[in-house]
Amino acid sequence: MQTEPSLQSNHKTSKNRGIREILLSGIFRRILIIEMVILVWSVIYKMITENAGGMELLWYALRIIILVGVILVFMMVTLRRFLECKIIRPMEAVAEANRRLNVDKPEVDNVPLEDDAAVEIREIVSTRALMLDAILKVSNQRLQLVTFIKETFGRYLGRKVVDEILNSPEGRRIGGHRQTVTVLMSDLRGFSDLSDSQDPETMVRVLNRYLEAMTRVIEHYDGVIDEFIGDAILTVFGIPEEKTDDPNRAIACALAMQHQLSELNHEFSAEGLPLLEMGIGINSGPVIVGNLGSEARTKYGIVGTVVNIASRIESNTVGGQVLVGEDTYAYVGQLATVAPPMTVMMKGLRKPLVCYPVTAIGHPYNIRLEQKIQDPFVELHMPFQLWLLEDKKVVAGPLGGETCGTNGDAFWASIQEKMDPLTDVKILFSFCKEAHCFSDIYAKVLDVKEKDRLPIYRLHVTYMEQTDKAFLQEWIQSV
Repeated sequence: MQTEPSLQSNHKTSKNRGIREILLSGIFRRILIIEMVILVWSVIYKMITENAGGMELLWYALRIIILVGVILVFMMVTLRRFLECKIIRPMEAVAEANRRLNVDKPEVDNVPLEDDAAVEIREIVSTRALMLDAILKVSNQRLQLVTFIKETFGRYLGRKVVDEILNSPEGRRIGGHRQTVTVLMSDLRGFSDLSDSQDPETMVRVLNRYLEAMTRVIEHYDGVIDEFIGDAILTVFGIPEEKTDDPNRAIACALAMQHQLSELNHEFSAEGLPLLEMGIGINSGPVIVGNLGSEARTKYGIVGTVVNIASRIESNTVGGQVLVGEDTYAYVGQLATVAPPMTVMMKGLRKPLVCYPVTAIGHPYNIRLEQKIQDPFVELHMPFQLWLLEDKKVVAGPLGGETCGTNGDAFWASIQEKMDPLTDVKILFSFCKEAHCFSDIYAKVLDVKEKDRLPIYRLHVTYMEQTDKAFLQEWIQSV
């Protein structure tokens, strides 16, 4: 009795047989059966009708067998040649054309047929050509559509995110999962105030050049831009896939962005355009990543306190600075070179916010923050009024004060009230000089020292109008 595996083996063997073997073996068997029937019938008929003996029947059967053999050989030779020319070779040509199908060059896949080929085979070939043409058109249309979706929506979501949404069966489902990421938040210092004093078209052109340059840097370090928030950029490292070096790449990216902005400012300076300053805050931790919203309106993004803290860290930066949170610094460790930590208590946080100013990162990035050469402070006494700001809103003031010295980028000043480091302030000089009156100046408290038992604060300028800055530099030079 035949076992099940052998039956399966025979079944697989029969499935692998070609049209040549099937036709020729099938016809041979059928002709052989017919000839055997004729042989048996002839012998029986002679035995009945002629009462032939054994030897006579034996020789008669032998002659019939020889005749049958000749007929069988003749039939197989002539029929095989006929079948090969009319059926087997055309069908094998179709199969071979299918095997070597080249979608890039469909013209080379034509099936060669003889002029006298059967109508049905010609119909098979023509139907194949029409079917292939339709398939190629549909495939090209689908490929163009997928490419269009990736190129178009990749500009809004990032190519990696679009690939995940298109390739994953769960890509469009509302919901998310918990994942550890590193968030980079960058923002231009004083850009909103700068926009109010400049031509809108010029500022849009400047902003687009800035965003394009920063985007190239971010993509180079494998970051995903989650959103442009005006002149701010929210970037995430660790989506759609989390990597062990996400914090390292985020810091390297931030330092490279500062380098890129420095090069961009050289171009702006040569073109007479306003110069830009950028602060960057970085934080790491768990967030919810996925499709947020409803069936009608969905956004792929992240949610978590990590994003809010990254924004808070960024708000404490001055132009050209990169600050990282405690969690990011813990991931990076000795790979990054940092200045002494800064501690600030911010509204809505239960514990003080600790930030580390990063100045460099080691192998394999080897990027060091360019240290701006500060002009020496010139002793210059100018009275002013000062207002305390929180989230760009005035919360106290005006307070009286007077500068002790300046280098154009920062002021040392004595102020009537005590202020904490990293406090944002607005300054208005209460005088006009040579028919020039200063506009509002925005600054951040960076340091405090004592002089004659009085606190002297260092105020780093975050925004000053170009005309005010130029006038102040001329005044410093004259002094």
